[in-house]
Amino acid sequence: MIRIAVIGDIGSGKSYAAKQFGYPVFNADKEVEKLYKKNRNCYRKLKKILPRFISSFPIKKSEILNAIIGEKNNLKSIVKIVHPEINFQMKKFIKKNRKKKFVILDIPLLLENKINKKNDILIFIQASKKEILKRLKKRTNINFKIIKKFKKIQLSIEFKKNKSNYIIKNNFNNISLENNVKNTLKKILSNA
Repeated sequence: MIRIAVIGDIGSGKSYAAKQFGYPVFNADKEVEKLYKKNRNCYRKLKKILPRFISSFPIKKSEILNAIIGEKNNLKSIVKIVHPEINFQMKKFIKKNRKKKFVILDIPLLLENKINKKNDILIFIQASKKEILKRLKKRTNINFKIIKKFKKIQLSIEFKKNKSNYIIKNNFNNISLENNVKNTLKKILSNA
C-alpha cells in the first residue's frame, strides 16, 4: 500500500483534491469533529486543562474556538491531547485499508506532528493567496483569528512545497483540479 499525503495552505482545496484520487481518504478534520462529539475520554482531558472553556459533552466547536482565542497556549494544549487520538484513528484506517493500492491522508498538521513516513508521497496543493482568501471569506463561521493561530503552529508553505514529491495547481475550477489529480496519479503509478 502506498500512502499519499495531501498538504498545502489552509483553504487551498486539500480535502477536495484528496477525494479526487478515488481511493480511501483519512480526513483528520472530520476525525477531530467525531472526537469532540463521541470521545468522553478526550472530553475529560480537555475539561481538565481548559475548565473555563469546556463545559459539557459533546464538546461544542464554539468552546474549542473560544479556548483557542482565549489564551495563547491553549491551541498547543489541545493539539497535545487530540493528536494522539487522531494518530490512533489513522492507524486503524490504514490497517483497515492495507489491501488497497493507495490510501490518501488529508492531515493538516502531518509534517508538523511528524506523522509522515519516509516513503509517503507528499502532494502539495498550490493555490493563489488571493483565491484562498476569497474562498475562506465565503465559509460560514470563519474566524481569521483562529486561522492566524493555526498558521503560527504550521510549517511554512514554502517548506511544505519543497518537501513535496508533486505539486498540483488548484485554480478552484473543479474539472481542472480533477484533471491535475488524475495526471499526478498517472505519474505516481508509472513510478511505482
